[in-house]
Amino acid sequence: MTLSLFDQFESPVLFHIPLIVLAIALPWVLLPVPGPRWISNPLLAFQGWFIKQFTSQILLPLNTPGHKWALLFASLILFLLSINVLGLLPYTFTPTTQLSFNLGLAVPLWLATVIYGMRTQPTHALGHLLPEGTPTALIPVLVIIETISLFIRPIALGVRLTANLTAGHLLIQLISTATFVMLPIMPTVAIFTTTLLLLLTLLEIAVAMIQAYVFVLLLSLYLQENV
Repeated sequence: MTLSLFDQFESPVLFHIPLIVLAIALPWVLLPVPGPRWISNPLLAFQGWFIKQFTSQILLPLNTPGHKWALLFASLILFLLSINVLGLLPYTFTPTTQLSFNLGLAVPLWLATVIYGMRTQPTHALGHLLPEGTPTALIPVLVIIETISLFIRPIALGVRLTANLTAGHLLIQLISTATFVMLPIMPTVAIFTTTLLLLLTLLEIAVAMIQAYVFVLLLSLYLQENV
């Protein structure tokens, strides 16, 4: 029976229990928890330094009311980073390759920024639908276009994360399969493809980190328009 390359993106099931639940919960178990002692271990110190640097960078363009979202953004970046990188390990599953999972994150968070803007400053939030100085004849068209672009944002968030991670996993799968096939036939070419596979794996690790950061960064930009 020939399996499809996309079978690797199906959620595995063990004893009729979807293992995506374990994949989502595992990062929270692996992250170190601060203790009551003054002296911490290097991993905990690095985690604190990373959260501090990330929050200061992501909240820099935001107004003061938007700083209330710091805990949410820090938790989200740690969560996405963990599951993206852990998903590159052998015999693991990456939940962020599922469009439904990514949309389940993007839609509520985007909707929260829109509701927050409508609640605190509705005039400013609605003003984004019609740029200042627009000719009267173009007002209905621009309102429709801006409304569509507003509702496309969460879809773009989810599709961007899904497409980048899925493409990287597929390339790794294709090159690794080609390496095993060519190893007994053309060892020299197989060694070259192995080197290419190692470089691609490093690139995919960087992509997993960058896409997690881009997801949170775009969400903070959407929040910036509403605070």
